[in-house]
Amino acid sequence: MIAMDERSPDHAWWQRGVIYQIYPRSFQDSDGDGIGDLAGIERRLDYLVALGVDAVWLSPIYPSPMADFGYDVADYCDVDPIFGDLAGFDRLLAAVHARGLKLILDFVPNHTSDRHPWFEESRASRDSAKRDWYIWRDPAPGGGPPNNWISDFGGPAWEWDGATGQYYLHAFLKEQPDLNWRNPQVGAAMREALRFWLDRGVDGFRIDVLWHIVKDAAFPDNPLNPAWTPAMTERDKVLQLHSTDQPEAHAISADFRALADGYGGKVLIGEIFLPNDRHARWYGTAERPQVHLPFNFQLIECAWNAAGLRRTIAEYEASLPRFGWPNWVIGSHDAPRIAARLGEAQARVAAMLVLTLRGTPTLYQGDELGIGEVPIPPERIRDPQHFRQPHLGIGRDRSRTPMPWDASPFAGFSAVEPWLPLNPDWPRRNVANQAGDPGSMLALYRRLLGLRRAHPALSVGSLHLLEAEDEVLAYERRAGDERLLVALNLGSAPRRLPLPTDAAIDETVGTTLVDPSTGPELAPDEGRIVRLARAR
Repeated sequence: MIAMDERSPDHAWWQRGVIYQIYPRSFQDSDGDGIGDLAGIERRLDYLVALGVDAVWLSPIYPSPMADFGYDVADYCDVDPIFGDLAGFDRLLAAVHARGLKLILDFVPNHTSDRHPWFEESRASRDSAKRDWYIWRDPAPGGGPPNNWISDFGGPAWEWDGATGQYYLHAFLKEQPDLNWRNPQVGAAMREALRFWLDRGVDGFRIDVLWHIVKDAAFPDNPLNPAWTPAMTERDKVLQLHSTDQPEAHAISADFRALADGYGGKVLIGEIFLPNDRHARWYGTAERPQVHLPFNFQLIECAWNAAGLRRTIAEYEASLPRFGWPNWVIGSHDAPRIAARLGEAQARVAAMLVLTLRGTPTLYQGDELGIGEVPIPPERIRDPQHFRQPHLGIGRDRSRTPMPWDASPFAGFSAVEPWLPLNPDWPRRNVANQAGDPGSMLALYRRLLGLRRAHPALSVGSLHLLEAEDEVLAYERRAGDERLLVALNLGSAPRRLPLPTDAAIDETVGTTLVDPSTGPELAPDEGRIVRLARAR
């Protein structure tokens, strides 16, 4: 048995709670333009209360040309008219807080839009006062880009600016120039943007691509990736040794934390894609903490088998600093839907997994309905990542489709055709239909979220991994005198319910099955939560 102990007797709201990500374009349209907005989110807040989540994270709502649908920010201190205005944001924030929920905003510090006034001034001339706010470099000695860095969306990470005779760096689209965080004026301006929203009362930030934020000052070539194949993204031709995860970035992360801590009770979530040892560094130290939650995406990427998941959980937990709080994610606006990846039966098991592991879960809108693969006709594809590398089929539109609320025209999302297609089974797979079906995926999520609230062992207790049969992942959660066994059958055959030698079954607390099982065997594709009693 491997044990991960509860490490603090006191827990903040973001440790006890569950975060729910909303992609604002696709949650609820209130003004009939086919695109979701802030007023639509406000209209649906009672749904989130009934679901049982604790905090809402909004993908970017800032003014933007929408080259990358809001991750190209043109003003950090306003709201894009597509979504509403600042007055509407304040109403939404008040409505969120009135329901006992928290509101987390997306913050995009690595880059801006090329139409941000800062960049327009920067590219005006080499003598511009803001020239050094971005990363400009002369061509390589033989001509061409300054080095071999590759954009995450494919192609060179450098764009030529003929007017000033230099290249500028962009880790993503050319419309998203990277800021130069080695210039202290950039940091000062971005911290003012954070204060703008903190002063309005937001409860924290999810920080986009935090590990990208500083680059090697010498700009050397990245090493070639010897494992690259044409089935991989163009970005993966090189190892991003010099263009990401630089030591200086941790001081910036710590400054963000100090700023947030000055407001009390806020949370910072960092988007980090790194191996465990490097990932854990983004917690900082006890004396100089960084983000509260470096996002852990391993459940999205790892092989779905019991041995692999057990190893993933154990190694991740072992990597955490003593003060570090774990977190888990099974879906996002960038990743394929969990039900599309695993099928509905195992998506139910995945729901139990993410909501019973130690740490803070983040859920993504629509996964609680079991939305699966959504085909996007070629003429309706919107994601720029698809157009940069269409042969790879990595477009993100399939995870950003509108929320289906009911069986009325356009699924109650809008009065007109939505900006992206609905899931093809929306007349059946929608909130209204599932809300009245005790066997639905939505009903399962509500039960699991209710169990987290009712049982401290599931929300803040210690975790103890157990030995089990093949295809079974099992662990105990403990708090005080309560012991709960979570057993997940990842296979299609019945398996024995594993029990610790010193324990007996008291009662079944929860199951993923429509018809609950209480016997000594796990049914195929079953997840079960059992209260344990001391063996006689």
